[in-house]
Amino acid sequence: MTFKTKLMGAVAATAMLAGAQGAVAAGHGGEITVAYFLEWPMPFQFAKETGMYEEAMGGTKINWVSFDTGTAMSAAMASGDVQLSVSQGIPPFVVAASAGQDLQVLDVAVSYADNDNCVVRADLEIDKDSAGELAGKKVAVPLGTAAHYGFLKQMEHFNVSLDSLEVVDMAPQEGEAALSQGAVDMACGWGGALRRMLNSGNVLLTGAEKTELGILVFDATTGPTSFVAQEAELVSQFLSVTAAANAMWADEANHAKMLPVIAKDAGMSEDDAAATLSTFVFPTVDDQLSSAWLGGNAATFMKGVADVFVASGSIDAAKASYTDNVNAEPLSAAE
Repeated sequence: MTFKTKLMGAVAATAMLAGAQGAVAAGHGGEITVAYFLEWPMPFQFAKETGMYEEAMGGTKINWVSFDTGTAMSAAMASGDVQLSVSQGIPPFVVAASAGQDLQVLDVAVSYADNDNCVVRADLEIDKDSAGELAGKKVAVPLGTAAHYGFLKQMEHFNVSLDSLEVVDMAPQEGEAALSQGAVDMACGWGGALRRMLNSGNVLLTGAEKTELGILVFDATTGPTSFVAQEAELVSQFLSVTAAANAMWADEANHAKMLPVIAKDAGMSEDDAAATLSTFVFPTVDDQLSSAWLGGNAATFMKGVADVFVASGSIDAAKASYTDNVNAEPLSAAE
């Protein structure tokens, strides 16, 4: 199965599920399901574990379900199993939107240039000055994710042809295991899996170097357009709590009480959670509503991601614009 075929299969499945979205908001019955990642520590998890969301949302029951990839989140939202996804990567969001799934970005969950990358096996001794030696190598990439987009942009930067690589679709945890066993030559991922990958190799570009090249890395809280429209107040309340948790974390005086709760919920040690959090940036609501993010640049960035995927043959076509896939109104109301 080819690189393109694998991703297009996921896109097709998402498109088929998109037809089920009409049932997503058809009476949530006082409860909703929210997707998130394990080993991806964020302030919202303190609010999750201390009941802040339920209190602000009038007692609405929240079922929290963990996922391995943002593509799986898209499929779950398309089927109606999930109403909101916290920290979904922009690339998997763009893949789903390009396939016809009606989703919206609702906030900027986190920016993390240093926490999403590709790692080359140490014994190959390949770095940014010898990246051309990757030709012919086997690479583990979670297709349709932020790591996939970063991988494509880095290969483009280093003039490494995708046709020269054997690309296999693996979730970050699987890629990390394969890299440590020598089954692949490079693996891409994020969070705890990326941290463990670094025990087996090295990155080609640092977060700062990627940012200089315009390889942005950020996640968003996302949801089906139909659910957001029908439950605007509920969504605004949810985003307000997330923003409050971020504001709490911004004050280092709160770290001592928040970190143990966040780490436990993320399935991590406190040291590992702290190390990961140190690479994260949580924009304020004002920043998120500015032209740098939801006020303009987010939609432009999505179009750029889609065009890269089209150019690489990963998806068939991009939308003319992704402006309709950004909805800042619930966040603005939360402010």
